This record gives sequence, structure tokens and C-alpha cells, in this order.
Amino acid sequence: MTPAIEIAAEDAGSDDAQWCVGQYFAELNARFPKGFNPSLSISADRNELSPPAGLFLIARLDGRPVGCGALKFHPGAPAELKRMWVAPDARGLGLGRRILSELEGQARAAGVEMLHLETNETLVEAIALYRRSGFVEVPAFNDEPYAQHWFEKRLA
Repeated sequence: MTPAIEIAAEDAGSDDAQWCVGQYFAELNARFPKGFNPSLSISADRNELSPPAGLFLIARLDGRPVGCGALKFHPGAPAELKRMWVAPDARGLGLGRRILSELEGQARAAGVEMLHLETNETLVEAIALYRRSGFVEVPAFNDEPYAQHWFEKRLA
């Protein structure tokens, strides 16, 4: 039987959203050589990821939250892709690609012409996904202390 996968916008402050973000932070802390402290990173709090300022998606597998991704909107400037994460036990199902595609569709629907994202060099799977999805590496456009790679994708 094929697992039921659903991806939908949800309240960035919901228990499931906060659980996903907590799991994402824990993974970054484990994977980054010097750990991860969210208070040192560029903000992407629940208010910034809630309409109209942003959007938060949760991917569910048979009803269980197993992934997330978010957008921060900036009128007249590129939107930011944030909080892309898939649970280790749900990897290999194409969820990252599906979440990214849904975020791009939501950004287009909101009139966004350009998406920006930054990522850490240890997240090689994410870097490969972004490149395969048409994101192009560009010079640093912010001072995110955990980033070594900056990408953009023109949507218009």
C-alpha cells in the first residue's frame, strides 16, 4: 500500500509546526561541526512565517508530520525559503522535492519573482536538491553565520 502524503499550509505556531522546527534545529545542531544556536541565525519566527508575512507548510505521511518548509515574503524584494526539513525515516520518498515545488507554487501565486535561500555546506542533500531544482549559486546576500552557500531562483 502506498503511503498517503499530504502537504498543506498550516499555522506556524501549531504544535506540529513547532515540533518540525524543533526536529530541524536538533538535526542542524548535530550536523554542524560547531553546533547550531537558532538565536544566532537570521530570524524566521512564527510571525514571519504566517500570513501575510509568510507561509509554513507541513508534510504529513499517513497523518504524521514528517517535513516542513516555509517562505518569508518581502514586498518588492526576493522571498526567502526557510526551514526545509524532512524526517530521517521519511527520506527517499521525494518529500523534499515535493515541499520545495509547493513552496515555489505558493510563491508564484503570491506574485514572488525571485526566491533566495542560504544553506550550510554540511547539508549536501539540500544543496543537491536546490541545484537540481534550478537554483543557482550566487554571492552572499546576507550575513547568516551558518551559511556557506547562497542560492536564488527566478520564478517569473
